[in-house]
Parts: sequence; structure tokens; C-alpha cells
Amino acid sequence: MGLIFIIISISIVWVASLWKIFFSHSKPTFLNEGTPLHKKNVLLVVAHPDDESMFFSPTINYLTSKGHNLYLLCLSIDGMGSSRKDELYRACVVHKIQLQQVNVLDHPELQDGFGQVWNHGLVAQIIEEEVYSHVIDVIITFDSYGVSGHCNHGDVHYGVRKFLHDSSPGNIEAWELVSINIMRKYSGLFDIWMSNLDVMQHPSGVMHCLLNEHPLKSFQAMAEHSSQWVWFRKLFVSFSSYTYVNTLRKIN
Repeated sequence: MGLIFIIISISIVWVASLWKIFFSHSKPTFLNEGTPLHKKNVLLVVAHPDDESMFFSPTINYLTSKGHNLYLLCLSIDGMGSSRKDELYRACVVHKIQLQQVNVLDHPELQDGFGQVWNHGLVAQIIEEEVYSHVIDVIITFDSYGVSGHCNHGDVHYGVRKFLHDSSPGNIEAWELVSINIMRKYSGLFDIWMSNLDVMQHPSGVMHCLLNEHPLKSFQAMAEHSSQWVWFRKLFVSFSSYTYVNTLRKIN
């Protein structure tokens, strides 16, 4: 009897989560949207190809669906050469990011690896060039933990912070993707409710919860990273809450 109750409860929450994604269309508030709708130039900064699809799909889908002008800066190619760059371009087609607005670097001082600590000043300099070249209004990146704890994710975060502190013109908004504990991280759709509760506990405008209205696109985009599309990443995309929801926190 107890097992049946648990199964029914899980099923109800699962159906409610699906309803929340596909049918509950609340008024968007991220980036001060309302009337009139103001389109912004947004720079998404990631460390590696596939970061955009594994972690930021809800944010990307939100921004493109609202008509914002999205630029993607990827700071390395995982040491695998042009194949990883080509995979990223194909994923960006799925995400509806204009390819001329995608910049993928292969810098000798920005090589992938847990033991490869990146120079935050160099990262800040590269970000500065992107911001001024494209008249960027908003920057989005990882928080200091970087979802998975990868040091390069954290390096990107600190590079953004250094840019904001040293070189930012002062009118740029910056947002970080909030890292969550491992239980929530692998709770899939269920974390939609925890993320919403988390946002509600903070002052208005400090955090935003972005739902992925097209979660299948996350799978399709990640599948374009064919060299990385192995069984454990398929499981990750299936069960990760980052496939279904992103919580963004303002960087001060």
C-alpha cells in the first residue's frame, strides 16, 4: 500500500512538472521584459563545447524565443581540434544561434583540463573584446562552482568578474547559472519546483527561474556533439535538472 502511494505521488508530481513546462506560460520578467519588449545583445560565455547544451539549454531557448540577440563565446575546444568546433556549430544550429555570432577559441593558454588553471586576466581581456565588438548588454556564465566543479568553469566565472571589476563600462548586467546539490541536480523535472521556491525566497530581480519549453532540443543539440555523446552523457541529459530548468542569479 505504501509503495502504491509513493508511485502515485511521484506520478502526480511528474505530470504537474510537465504541465508546468508546456502549459503554464507566466509573464516573462528576465531582462526586464514587458511592454514594450526590449531586445538585448546577450553574451553567453562557456569553457568547452557542449557546455551550452548540457547546462544552458533552458537559458538559450528562453533568449532565442524572446528574440534576444545571442552571442556565444566558447574559450576552448577540448584539445580535439576542429572536430569539436564543428560539433559546436551543429549544436548551435539546433539551438537557433546564428553561426556568425559564435566564437570558438583554441588559445594555447586556455586548454581543457582539471589541472589546467586559466589566467583570469586573459579571460577578462577576451571577454572585453567580445563585449565592445558586439555592444553587449548582458553576460551569462557559470557561477564559481560551475555546476560540475570543473576548474575551467570556475575560471570563466572569475574572468567575467574581473572584467566587470576592471573594464566594464558599467551598464552591463551579468548573471550566473546557480549550481545545486547532487540530489537536486539529478532530480530532472522535479527540480522545477525547488528552483521556483528558491527564487521566491530572494528579493525580486535577484534570481530568475527559466523553464525549458523545448527539452527535446537539449537532446538533439547534445547529440550533435557526437564525440561526447556516450552513454553516461545520455543519462546526464535525461536526468539532469539543467535540461529542464536554469536558475540565474545576478552578479553584483
